[in-house]
Amino acid sequence: MTDAALNMDPPLIEETRNKVRWITLDREKQRNPLSLLMLNTLIDALDRAAVDPSVRAVVITAKGPVFSAGHDLREMSRNDGESRDSQITRMREILDTCSRMMLAIVNSPKAIIACVQGTATAAGCQLVSACDLAIAADTATFCTPGVNMGGFCTTPLVGIGRNVHRKHAMALALTGDAVSAEEAVRFGLINECVPGESLVDRTTELAERIAAKSAQGIRHGKADFYRQIDMPIEDAFAYANEAMVRAMTSADAEEGKAAFFEKRPPNWGDA
Repeated sequence: MTDAALNMDPPLIEETRNKVRWITLDREKQRNPLSLLMLNTLIDALDRAAVDPSVRAVVITAKGPVFSAGHDLREMSRNDGESRDSQITRMREILDTCSRMMLAIVNSPKAIIACVQGTATAAGCQLVSACDLAIAADTATFCTPGVNMGGFCTTPLVGIGRNVHRKHAMALALTGDAVSAEEAVRFGLINECVPGESLVDRTTELAERIAAKSAQGIRHGKADFYRQIDMPIEDAFAYANEAMVRAMTSADAEEGKAAFFEKRPPNWGDA
């Protein structure tokens, strides 16, 4: 049965507090799988947050002991009497939708933080890697266990391999072993590991601090960072120089400089 057949209620919860949109995966009993329904609902939520001027930052978190177990294996498996071609078509739709969701995070004009309260597996680990920042409880674990089932976590490695050194990425994928939150910090997959009871408070503090910054600065700065990061270094400097000129002559930058010299809080624009 699909996620939709199990429960027709929305698979996530949205709440905005102090200019931060909290998106909570709400399929605890099913281990918060990235089913087709969950993926499409996440894309819709991310798209709405991206154009909402009242939202300055986004947090993605989940209910229960598992952040996300990755793709719904029931959707990825062949049904009784189904042809292999039909299964392949369905799997491609799921993977293409998952790619669109990950890119919606990367391309969002808002800073997006993963608040990882539990296990993040396969595409769930990929979701963590796609976010701009990630904070995890000290009990959280991370793994890409496709190799344990005769496959390989190839698509999760797209994001994970852009976060951590390739040796760490391949160790995760080749062994299928779980790593602790402390190891994930050392690898560079997440920013911080905190006690579980402090996770929400620490994430809230970070998200609201970012939400108080210039929306214009973050929008352009995030886009410029991801654009230059894979360029040859000479091209990256040339691109970043022009981006810096644009950033430092923007309306918000002029306001920020004036506020600095006048020793007052800046009044950021909404654009």
